[in-house]
Amino acid sequence: MGRRFLVTGGAGFIGSNFVRLVLEQEPSATVTNLDALTYAGVEATATELSSFDRHRFVRGDIRDLDLVDQLMADHDIVVHFAAESHVDRSIESPALFLNTNVLGTWNLVDAARRHNVGKFVHVSTDEVYGSIEDGFASEETLLEPSSPYSASKAASDLVARSYAATFDYPVIVTRCTNNYGPYQFPEKMIPLFVTNILDGIRAPLYGDGRNERDWLFVKDHCSAIHLLIEDGEPGAIYNIGANAQLSTLDVTRRILGLLGKDESWIEHVADRPGHDFRYAVDSSKLRKLGWSPTHQFDVHLEETVRWYQTRQDWWRPIKASLS
Repeated sequence: MGRRFLVTGGAGFIGSNFVRLVLEQEPSATVTNLDALTYAGVEATATELSSFDRHRFVRGDIRDLDLVDQLMADHDIVVHFAAESHVDRSIESPALFLNTNVLGTWNLVDAARRHNVGKFVHVSTDEVYGSIEDGFASEETLLEPSSPYSASKAASDLVARSYAATFDYPVIVTRCTNNYGPYQFPEKMIPLFVTNILDGIRAPLYGDGRNERDWLFVKDHCSAIHLLIEDGEPGAIYNIGANAQLSTLDVTRRILGLLGKDESWIEHVADRPGHDFRYAVDSSKLRKLGWSPTHQFDVHLEETVRWYQTRQDWWRPIKASLS
């Protein structure tokens, strides 16, 4: 009998890519995919995953105590992606982010501990470290979140880790850099810019575009999590980064080049409040376990752009629902 995964947020961007990885690499594994299908959980993505007979989709909220308790009893591993995750939305509605990300995480990790689920991976973000002006944040770097979103993720990290310290429960926390790739919700920068340009609309770039991020292909992120399920130290934190720092302006120029457009297609818009200038993490702890990114940014940015060009059936209904 194969391993039984409970994946939260598996109709979202990173979660759905992880579900595919598990089902493709573990022929006997089963995955229960718990997703509330809020704005970033896409029903079409869950439907595609159901082509695997070892995938079961459950529409539900991670804050639902009874549902989570019921599901948890039948699983060996929890991988927790589900979160409200868009910084701009967190500025508009902080309470929703705190409620879902903090209380939802508590509900999951508490139920997992009570049911003796063997492994729990809590997926977080490098944004909890705040802006890193120079160098790289290690797992011991002070948390200085700048937005309600990143503050809610920092709090959820601490909730998860408290169960390791207090109950000796095998929680692992991961903190990744900016992901890109197929199935990313089209509010995020790369898919937003690509789909806008395909529709004849300029790319709305915050400020002067000098803000710097580390760009991690989603499949590299998922392979890191899969490795940590096997070899990660219970109670530990692991940074996941590609060390592929580029400014948002540099990335925008690359997108324009792939679509045959010039810089007149950039619309500089007012900067986001509290916009962190630079994120960068030291992922040497993870790399000592044998992981390294295998996807080169320019090659897989092109692959990503082509995916959005060919999968307009996926993103056009989503963008229509946002307008």
